[in-house]
Amino acid sequence: MKPDNQTNFASSAKMPASNEQTFSISELAKEFDITTRSIRFYEDQGLITPERNGQTRIYSKRDKVRLKLILRGKRLGFTLAETGRLFELYDADKSSAKQLVTMLDLISEKKADLSQQMDDIKVVLMELVTAERRCRDTLNKIDE
Repeated sequence: MKPDNQTNFASSAKMPASNEQTFSISELAKEFDITTRSIRFYEDQGLITPERNGQTRIYSKRDKVRLKLILRGKRLGFTLAETGRLFELYDADKSSAKQLVTMLDLISEKKADLSQQMDDIKVVLMELVTAERRCRDTLNKIDE
């Protein structure tokens, strides 16, 4: 059960049409190499909204795309809240200048964060190369 203060990011989800391809939770878990519990967690967070047939969850292409974006976002350092906010903005009126400006701001912030992380990683890699070289030099002197 979601806390009252939690936004349902996927509340505008459409039910899959009867001829639309659907997926089971186990199919998606296998395809994306994640647990079914992870998928249920994303559902609890309101990021995906499968249709239900009794106790069975039926996922649409939209849910599958969102799941792919959630996982990609995680790899890129986006929090689930940030991903949800992007979904929310995307689902809103796409012609709204305010929504688009907000989305551009979020993208810009994330790009800056990733750029800083990349710079930090480069520095650490250079430090590791230097440490490795010193270790090899010392090892070579010991072997002589």
